Amino acid sequence: MKIDVVALPGDGTGPEVLAQGLRVLHTVGTHTGVHFVVEEIPCGGQFYLKHGSRDWPEGAEERCSKADVILLGAVGWPDANGAPVTMKDGKMAGYSAVIGNRIRLDLYANMRPVQLLPGVQHRLHGKNRVVWDADKVDMAIVRENTEGLYSGIGGILAPGGIRTVATDVRIITRAASERVCRFAFELSKKRGRGAPKDGKKRVTCILKDNVLRGCQLFGQVFREVGEGYPEVEKDFAIVDAFTQWLIGQPEYYDVCVTTNMFGDIVTDLASVMQGGMGMAVGCNIGDKHAMFEPIHGSAPKHAGKDKVNPMAMILAVRESLRWLGERKGNPALSSASDKIELAVRAVLKRGDTLTYDMVGVDRAAPMSKVGDAIVAELERLLAA
Repeated sequence: MKIDVVALPGDGTGPEVLAQGLRVLHTVGTHTGVHFVVEEIPCGGQFYLKHGSRDWPEGAEERCSKADVILLGAVGWPDANGAPVTMKDGKMAGYSAVIGNRIRLDLYANMRPVQLLPGVQHRLHGKNRVVWDADKVDMAIVRENTEGLYSGIGGILAPGGIRTVATDVRIITRAASERVCRFAFELSKKRGRGAPKDGKKRVTCILKDNVLRGCQLFGQVFREVGEGYPEVEKDFAIVDAFTQWLIGQPEYYDVCVTTNMFGDIVTDLASVMQGGMGMAVGCNIGDKHAMFEPIHGSAPKHAGKDKVNPMAMILAVRESLRWLGERKGNPALSSASDKIELAVRAVLKRGDTLTYDMVGVDRAAPMSKVGDAIVAELERLLAA
């Protein structure tokens, strides 16, 4: 079997972590007979600064649309003032690869698995490290991925050259709300295991419907879609209250669904419970296409230092193989996906080859050594 992969390295540490993810991908190919044909397409702020008109090459859109799957490193590069490089239209350089792909390929569901793997340590006040109860954190947060505040409707009024008024218009439609809510209910059924607290299949709708009309429509559609899933419990949370409940009782949650911006915010908060951004994966999924990425950003200050955690990128590859396995009806890909997670778990359990964000600077291993350890463990699992 041949799988066409578009790899978007991006900026900063994006190319470094993507390289580790591709090592894992090619290891799977060697042991499963799947031929991964990878085409790398440069993109992001550094590309825009070099070329001056676009944030990726001509024809990149079409090449992404023809791929079986897309893997993204990270985009974003600072300008002379430290702010992200923006293009002439005001969009961040890198928009085409991230938001552009989401909209153009109709990747309407952004699913972020939030799972605390055993052995992951957390910092308290930047010093002390503790191991949280891993079996209490196992959820998925789904956000609508093509509209909301990211619909691109808005602008700035600048009479006399002075920026005076700025607007961002949030768009919430019935069609987009319906399909992302259905995605969330289907995901709860597919996960099967339910919430860690009580084993119940539960979908929580995160809203601000006591104030916002768009949330009122989203909630109404959620209720209507939910009627078709009597076996799944329906739950509601006001977004500001949800942030405290998420930290206080993560074991209550199975699948959560919300609008675009709220989802962007609460998933970053949720990443704290799984070990930080270095462990957090973003899955952009549509009916025909999908793009997988770590959500930690490009981290320009760490670029080229062989320092950052590659596990989020490697787990993004894991999620991509699970999606491909289901889509292609290929159990070898699904099995390899599971073994990638087992390899990551094994390295975490040993604890002797982890990056600074996991064990502190004094005990930190280089990113490449972490990649070596995961690939070696994966080789063993696939050979068995």
